[in-house]
Amino acid sequence: MKELIDAARIGDCLRIEELLAKGFNINESDEKGYTPLIIATYNNRYEAAKILINAGADINAQDFGGNSALMGVCFKGYENIAKLLVESGATVNLQHGNGGTALMFATMFGRNELVKLLLRNGADVTIEDIKGMMAIDHAGLQENLEAIELLSP
Repeated sequence: MKELIDAARIGDCLRIEELLAKGFNINESDEKGYTPLIIATYNNRYEAAKILINAGADINAQDFGGNSALMGVCFKGYENIAKLLVESGATVNLQHGNGGTALMFATMFGRNELVKLLLRNGADVTIEDIKGMMAIDHAGLQENLEAIELLSP
């Protein structure tokens, strides 16, 4: 399995395809719960992510903290991969272990183009994390005025 994770991490598309053809488990996770798709997306490997999605990777898989690929790219700001994930059926309102969502990550880290993408694709602005905070509250804590405007009713 480490071979597939390593190939995903560096975006070695030919190696990914070779390993999948050999029957490697596309959704197997490492010691942190990272799947090859999560690793590819967290490392901004668009083509590798596309291959994994097309090969049937679980697009909503979550690591042991409950973070999905979409949450990770919203934290990191990889708009092209976020768009790929959403267009491929990622659940935009999935919550991690503390109740956070991709929208919350995007607002906290000033990824306002991702905020727009998520809102266009059905992100629920009323979801609360375990502290009772919604995305707009997280935007306020970060003084992300654009996100506050985007999230306001």
